[in-house]
Amino acid sequence: MAEPLELKKTLNLPKTDFPMKASLPQNEPKQLAAWQESHLYERILEARKGKPLFVLHDGPPYPTGEIHLGTGLNKILKDLVVKSKSMAGHYAPYVPGWDCHGLPIETQVEKELGGKGKVPPAEFRKLCREFAARFVELHKKDFKRLGVFGRWNDPYLTMSHDYEATIAGAFLDFIEKGYVYRGRKPVYWCIHDSTALAEAEVEYEDHTSPSIWVKFGVVGGGKGDVTKIGRDVSAVIWTTTPWTLPHNRALAFHPDFEYAVVETEKGALLLATERIAALQAESGIKEARVRATFKGRDFEGMKFQHPFLPIQVPGILAGYVTLDQGSGIVHTAPGHGADDFNSGQKYGLEIYAPIDDKGVYLEGLPEYKGKDVFTANPIIVKLLGERGALLGHHEFKHSYPHCWRCHNPVIFRATEQWFIKMDQAAHGSSKTLRAEALEEIHGVKWIPAWGEDRMYEMIKERPDWNVSRQRFWGVPIIVFYCDTCGKRLEDFKALRNVVKWFEKEGADAWYSHTPEELLPAGTKCVCGGAKWRKENDILDVWFDSGSSCLAVLTPKNGLVEPGQDWRAAEVYLEGPDQYRGWFQSSLLVAVGIKEKAPYKSVVTHGWTLDEQGRPMSKSLGNALSPLEICEKWGADLLRLWVASVEYQADVKMSERVMTQLSEAYRKIRNTFRFALSNLGDFNPSRDALPCDELEEMDRWMLERTAELMKKCREWYANYEFHRVYHAIHDFCVVDLSALYYDVLKDRLYTKAAKNKSRRSAQTAVWKITSALVRLAAPILVFTTEEIWKYLPKSAGDPGSIHISEFPDATALMTGLEDEKREAWERLLGIRSQVLSALETARDQKLISSSLEAKVALAPKTDLSQEARQELFDFLRSYLPYLPSLFIVSQVEVSTGVIESPGSVSQVGPRGELIVVVHRAAGAKCERCWNYSTHVGENKRYPTICERCSEALAEIETRLAVHN
Repeated sequence: MAEPLELKKTLNLPKTDFPMKASLPQNEPKQLAAWQESHLYERILEARKGKPLFVLHDGPPYPTGEIHLGTGLNKILKDLVVKSKSMAGHYAPYVPGWDCHGLPIETQVEKELGGKGKVPPAEFRKLCREFAARFVELHKKDFKRLGVFGRWNDPYLTMSHDYEATIAGAFLDFIEKGYVYRGRKPVYWCIHDSTALAEAEVEYEDHTSPSIWVKFGVVGGGKGDVTKIGRDVSAVIWTTTPWTLPHNRALAFHPDFEYAVVETEKGALLLATERIAALQAESGIKEARVRATFKGRDFEGMKFQHPFLPIQVPGILAGYVTLDQGSGIVHTAPGHGADDFNSGQKYGLEIYAPIDDKGVYLEGLPEYKGKDVFTANPIIVKLLGERGALLGHHEFKHSYPHCWRCHNPVIFRATEQWFIKMDQAAHGSSKTLRAEALEEIHGVKWIPAWGEDRMYEMIKERPDWNVSRQRFWGVPIIVFYCDTCGKRLEDFKALRNVVKWFEKEGADAWYSHTPEELLPAGTKCVCGGAKWRKENDILDVWFDSGSSCLAVLTPKNGLVEPGQDWRAAEVYLEGPDQYRGWFQSSLLVAVGIKEKAPYKSVVTHGWTLDEQGRPMSKSLGNALSPLEICEKWGADLLRLWVASVEYQADVKMSERVMTQLSEAYRKIRNTFRFALSNLGDFNPSRDALPCDELEEMDRWMLERTAELMKKCREWYANYEFHRVYHAIHDFCVVDLSALYYDVLKDRLYTKAAKNKSRRSAQTAVWKITSALVRLAAPILVFTTEEIWKYLPKSAGDPGSIHISEFPDATALMTGLEDEKREAWERLLGIRSQVLSALETARDQKLISSSLEAKVALAPKTDLSQEARQELFDFLRSYLPYLPSLFIVSQVEVSTGVIESPGSVSQVGPRGELIVVVHRAAGAKCERCWNYSTHVGENKRYPTICERCSEALAEIETRLAVHN
């Protein structure tokens, strides 16, 4: 007879080359190189050919500097969407893009040049293009480092020839449809950058302005009793923009408000009755006796003397006058405000704003002429004081519009600009652009839901779209003027010839060719003239990015179904600022050209904040860049953070957060490592058991995995990534590590290697791991690829996990009856009671490990006879499973428990079960460490229990057959 086997060598101890330490910062770049070399992105698309199309259209960031945490959050969220849709069985290409035109690039290039106007426009555009291209390449590298897959070798760029041609063509479409006009209106104007700004290019920041109360003397006129008001009265206005007073052309009254003439030590003053107290508080007036009251409507047509100019201005009526601030009488300068302008149009007032692009007065009194508006503020305040018109003056801190790029305060200035009219219907249509856009908003799914109301209100209230800019780096407005008569060319066939030039040479063609070269030969004006001059303005950068739906969602990019020339994207995903930016401009361009929204759903994420809830910035020293995180913790940890947060609100990040996530990651990784370490000798095609041959607990865990799979796939579909992460984490830590895998250790380690019971456990572990690793793949892109390399494969499994698809939940279901599923859930509750009792036994030094315990279970005696019998029968039916489930050596079930000296007794929280912990009977098995009264009965192996005797007999039999 052969020598007895060495007991340790008969155990199936865990073994795997999958490392415990991830070393993500070192290993992720190697994996990236391997993916690039194997063209993984292209292989994924090839594997998904013929599947339903899903398009996330990338909102283009500006290539002006290093990516920050907010950019990383945005790109990883998009990647989670695309990867999860791909693994759910969609053809999901991702074409990244960059918004290369506009003020952000110009500002950076001007900094490098040392100022404005240093080089000719053509050379300046060349430098802008080079700058943008340089940072596009840097961004590409950084985004790929985050594990984001996409068409990085051929992204879309708003400065590409095709894209610039699309922008120019789209604007011509708007002109041809009748939406576009050129007009003189007040617009936001940056005097630092000398350009008009759209609402989306204005940010509100704190600013200190002079707050002044000013007198306009009554000249006469008006209606009814107002005509007898007296020339000793002065109307009072309040303003925080003294620089606009030289351009005042009216005083606005609310028709329904009550106005009073009050006798004060500073003269008889006219203002809204409800604002008398405010005037006293801010101007130091002590006495204010009401002489008479009037309705605002009666002041229409009354004349008032300008405080320092030799002009008289009329009283007008306006519904926008409020009683929140000021005097209830609004100083009206039609060249410097939207409401003022509208009132000016209604009353035929002069639209007067004689200041240049730098905000310098071109006309006016010597005191301020030649000064810029902000320099003029204190000068005008002093002038008012000298003329006896200043009632009160103090500094006023308030929220004021600033340029989004240079962060300097902006002004409202009436200039000649190009506008898209919101309340104009296209030729042949009955609906205005605004009406069509509002209608389309209701057909979009907004996540969060408040996005619908936010977008609706923005479109509903927005003014006409100012689409012209006084810059160089952008797409020029394709407009020509006749040199002879000045009339604009309206031959659209001729104008579209310029688009062909752009397709060949890009928008630079506008600056390198004459009008006669750009237009078809012989193009003439209706007056007979054949000489043309070009428009100098370029298009708003938001029109550029808004045209991305036209330039990118095309057959050429593979983003439409066969036979389509255009289709809306499934989703846009950006930050909350894009409601007034890209979401809005895209909607207006798409509705104007395609009469349809460019997106089927819109997802919004919040801002990134530090641990104290402050915005991250270098100046505060609280910024964590994505690349710093990758270097210290790895991209998978950053991706785990993105997946863990409820991103639709503002999200916090700190080193403490990353440390906590590192621990969560370690637990997830170790769960997978345990599985891999117990599958080294498992070949799915050879060793996997059919469902009906699996042990009941294994079937139950597969059913729980199927339930997890179903829920997570629904959460992925709804972009609820934090639910996916928490479910995977909890399943790994609670369901697997703390329960199932803990229970399985005895079976996996001590059964004969090919024992059916062990193969049942391995089959379940393999199926669970295969499903779970694919479920986690969109989040942990590097780690899951590493796991996939070590996981036993079934026939047809691809080389990369990212080419695989999520398993269908039904594929994991075993047909376990509902009553048995319920039984295991019930056993889980009983297990919790037993573990609590075992912990008490440890605390009382009865046992040091659970295998030293024998657990006795019995129904409580005060239960009904029927309930006691049912519980007893239930426990008896599962008695063979209970020792391994509780991880104890022995379990007995009886109708009543008799406690022995030294035992620990505990009543379960449901009050129906008594749990008593005793010291286990018998001796400790040298091989499995369980206690048994049968240790010593096997003469060949006298130190092992009856269970190990069976295992060794099976092992020796197989060895004998093999030999």
